[in-house]
Amino acid sequence: MRPDDWHLTQDLDAFLRRAGDFLASRPAPHTVPLTVLDNLRRRGVNVYGEEAPVFGVLERGGAVEAVSLRTPPYWINPTSLTEEQADALAARLASAGHRLPGVFADRATADAFADAWKRHTGAGADLWREQRLYRLGELTVPEPVPEGAPRIATATDRARLASWYEEFGESIGERNLQDPGALADARIAHGGALFWETPDGTPVSLAVVTPQVAGQVRVTTVYTPADLRGRGYAGAATAEVSRAARAAGAREVLLFTDLANPTSNGLYQRIGYRPVADFAVYRFGDRPQGPGSRAFSSAVSGTDGGPGSVSLA
Repeated sequence: MRPDDWHLTQDLDAFLRRAGDFLASRPAPHTVPLTVLDNLRRRGVNVYGEEAPVFGVLERGGAVEAVSLRTPPYWINPTSLTEEQADALAARLASAGHRLPGVFADRATADAFADAWKRHTGAGADLWREQRLYRLGELTVPEPVPEGAPRIATATDRARLASWYEEFGESIGERNLQDPGALADARIAHGGALFWETPDGTPVSLAVVTPQVAGQVRVTTVYTPADLRGRGYAGAATAEVSRAARAAGAREVLLFTDLANPTSNGLYQRIGYRPVADFAVYRFGDRPQGPGSRAFSSAVSGTDGGPGSVSLA
């Protein structure tokens, strides 16, 4: 396989025409690229930053075998790759002078691409986070259900939602480069943010899902302020947002968890989520990365630039 077998483009529409059916054919493992591409289509290609996204398609014999996408300043997100495919992609990007802060993919692909990137660029690669993709099976509402009720966020909740997005990022140690107010607006627009409220109408927990794409949605943010944790609010909000997604016709309801957090992994399994696959994030170092490249310090992904993690009560 030659590096030139990977076709690179910055044309979103052309990429979707070429790779859209391939991505939709496996909505669970492709949940992140499906969601990111939908966000670009809805909100514009510069939603993540001023630098244009870069899309890659590996197509041989008229069939798409794999794709990759990167929305700077975030990491690259390839679909499942063999070692040979990963090596060819790394060589193609390095020779074109691309600078990458890291890679997020299923574990085997992330390992293979990180090794290939080190070979072709001399950059360091450190395993930063291990995550697990879960799919909702039979929904079980965790007991006891706390007092209160769910409510979909509206425009009057914009300030609170934006503030909680910022707090969420701080709580999981991720820096989200998107404007929290714009994120709040996007979620409110499609009805994807749900609060759990106490009987007096005070929001105490938040669960957020992406818009439905290719029959799948993904829970990206679950957040309870620190002084309200330990009361079952997050579990109730997650169960309700999952139920609502199913009721709205989603065939796949998905979420990622940090494998270093046994609390979240245990809770989601009690709700009915079952493991699909393990994923990994590698961060690349600041050493020179290929012809014409400059050092590029890594940025980490938050709500829409990557899988999303979960902070629970």
